[in-house]
Amino acid sequence: MSAFRRVLRTPLGIAAVTLMALVVLTAIFAPIIWGTRADVVDTDNLLAPPSAAHPIGTDHLGRDLLMRVLVATRLSLVLALAATIVSVIVGMILGMAPYLLGRPGRAVTWFVGIAVAFPGLLLALFFAIIFGAGWVGAVLAIGFAGAPAFARLCQTLVAGVTERDYVAAARIGGVGRLPILTRHILPNIGEPLIINATIGAGGALLAFAGLSFIGIGVQPPEYDWGRLMMEGLPRIYINPLAAIAPGIAVVIAGLAFNLVGEAAARALGIESSGVAPRLKKTRPAPIPAPSAVPSGADVVLEVVNLRTTFPGAVSPVLPVRGVSFSISRGEAVGIVGESGSGKSVTALSIAQLVQEPGQVSADRLRFLDQDLLHIEPERLRRLLGTSMAMVFQDPMTSFNPTKRMGRQLAEVATEHQHLSRRDALAKAVDRLGAVRLTDPAHRASQYPHEFSGGMRQRAMIGMGLMSTPALIIADEPTTALDVTVQKQVLDLLQSIRRRDGIALLLISHDVSVVAEICDRVLVMYAGRIVEDLPSADLATAARHPYTRALLAAVPDMDTDVSEPLATVPGRAADPSQLPAGCAYAARCPLADDHCRAVDPDLVADVTGRRVACWHAGEPLQLGIPTIRGVIDIEDVVDIEEVIA
Repeated sequence: MSAFRRVLRTPLGIAAVTLMALVVLTAIFAPIIWGTRADVVDTDNLLAPPSAAHPIGTDHLGRDLLMRVLVATRLSLVLALAATIVSVIVGMILGMAPYLLGRPGRAVTWFVGIAVAFPGLLLALFFAIIFGAGWVGAVLAIGFAGAPAFARLCQTLVAGVTERDYVAAARIGGVGRLPILTRHILPNIGEPLIINATIGAGGALLAFAGLSFIGIGVQPPEYDWGRLMMEGLPRIYINPLAAIAPGIAVVIAGLAFNLVGEAAARALGIESSGVAPRLKKTRPAPIPAPSAVPSGADVVLEVVNLRTTFPGAVSPVLPVRGVSFSISRGEAVGIVGESGSGKSVTALSIAQLVQEPGQVSADRLRFLDQDLLHIEPERLRRLLGTSMAMVFQDPMTSFNPTKRMGRQLAEVATEHQHLSRRDALAKAVDRLGAVRLTDPAHRASQYPHEFSGGMRQRAMIGMGLMSTPALIIADEPTTALDVTVQKQVLDLLQSIRRRDGIALLLISHDVSVVAEICDRVLVMYAGRIVEDLPSADLATAARHPYTRALLAAVPDMDTDVSEPLATVPGRAADPSQLPAGCAYAARCPLADDHCRAVDPDLVADVTGRRVACWHAGEPLQLGIPTIRGVIDIEDVVDIEEVIA
C-alpha cells in the first residue's frame, strides 16, 4: 500500500483521484438531487439558449440540459461498467480456454486471433445488429466487441505464467488444471488484467456514447450522454453547448478511468500487493492411493524405450529417443551430458510435465508399479502428488511469488492428505525445519523474494517432502548456487535419501558432482543414453569416447595450469538434424565410415555396464589433457586444430 500512497502524492495520482471522485459523486448524487427536475417539461422555455436559469439551455420540451447531463452520469457509467464486465468475463473465458482444454483449446486461440484483427467499433456495430437496439443490446455488443482484445492479453499472460517452475511444481504435486489456474496463475496475472479493465472501461464509455449517438444504444425515455449529444446535434450552430456539454462529460469520465488505470499501473509496477489467495476449505472426497510396490520388488521407476516428440519445421524432433533405465529403492542415479542432450526433457517426460504439442511414448513407463501412460487422470494426480518430488534448477521461479512459503508447501497436504489449513501449515513448518532452515515458523510466513537462493532450493526440497516420496527428481538443483551452498544442498539430498530410502534421479552438467553423489551414472548424448556404468568406475572404466571427453574436461588438482583447459571439440548434435549413424561421430576421434553409417545399440556386458559405441574402450588420440589416466594420449595436438 505504500507504493499506492507514493503514487497518489504525484500529479498523476492527484488528478486521477480527483477526476474519478468527481465522476463517482456526480453519478451517485445527481439523480437524487436533480432526477425529478431534469424531467420537468417547461413549454415556456422550449429550445431556450444558455442563460442564468439554464446554463447550457433547454431541449425541445423545455427540460434543463445541464441537469440532464449530470443525471445521465449514473446511467452512462453503469452501462459502461456493465459492458466492461461482459468483456472481462468473456475475455477471461476465451483466454483461459487454451490452458484448460489443451489441444481443443487451439481452436479458441485461432478464433481470438481472427476476432482481434477486426476493429472494435466494427465488431460493436455487428453485434448491435444481432442483439438489437436498446441498452441491453448495446451492453452485450460492446462487451463482446471488447472481449477478443482482453482474451488475447489473458492468453499471453497465462502462457507466460504456465512456463514457470512453480506451476510445474504444482502439477507434479498432483494439483489439477482448474486449481492451478485459480491459485497460481490468476493471482500472478491479476494486476495487468485489472489495469487493462480499468482503462478499457473508458473505451467502453466512449463506445456506448457512440452507439447511443447513432440511435442504437439507449432509447427514450431513458437517456445517456450519447443520447443527449444526438439530440443536441441538430442545433450545433444555434446552441453548441447542447451537444458539446455531453461530449465534455464523456471526455472527463473517460480520462478519469484512464488516469486511474495509469496510476494503478505505476503503483503495481513499484510494489506488488503480495496478497496470497486462500485455499479452498472444501475438498473432494479422498481418492484411494495407488497400490504400493509389491513386496520383494525394489524397482521404483522402470523406463523402457522412452521417446518424446515435438513437431518440427520439416519433420518431428526427438529430443529423447529410446531411453531405457530403471531406479531401485534408495538408489541414486545421475544423468550427465551437455546442454541439449535431452536430460531435462527425459525428467519432464517421466514426471508427465511435457505439454502439448509434445508427445511422450514408451514401451514401458512404470512408477511404483503403475503405468504412467495409461493410468486414470485422478489416480495419476494422486500418485505424482504423493510419491514423486521435483526439484527444479532455478529456485527463484520454483515458487509462486504471490503466496507465502508456508502456504505453498501446505498446498500438497491440503490437496492430497486432506489436512486442515492449520495442520497443513504446521506440517509445512516442520518440513522447513527438516531441510535445515533456521526459524522455520518465521520463514513460513515470508514470501519467496525474502529467501536466498540456497534457502529457496532447500524449501523446494521441503515441498517434495510434504508427502512421502519414493522418488526425487532433481534437475540441476545447484546451478544458480555458490559452491558452499551447492555442497549443503547436495549433502541434504544425500542425507534424506539415506535416511528415508528415497530414490534419487540427479541431472547435472558436472560429472564430478554426479560421481560423488550417485551410485550409477547415465551419460546422455543427442537424446539417448550412450553409457551406463557405476559411478565408482567412472574414472577408470569409462569406455565411450564422449564420457571420457567429459571427464577430461573437468580440471582437478593435477591439471597443468599452464596449458589450456580441455574442452569437448565441436558442437553438440542438433536433435532436429541428427545424422544417419552415431550422433557423436562428427566429434569423435575414433569414428570411421561404419560409425557414420550405423548407429550403435546400447549393449550391456557381463557386468551389466552398458555402452553404445563401435569402438568402446579403444585408446583415444585426442589433443586434450588427461585426468586420472582415463584417456590415453598418443599424439598431443592443439585444441583449435582438433576443433577445426
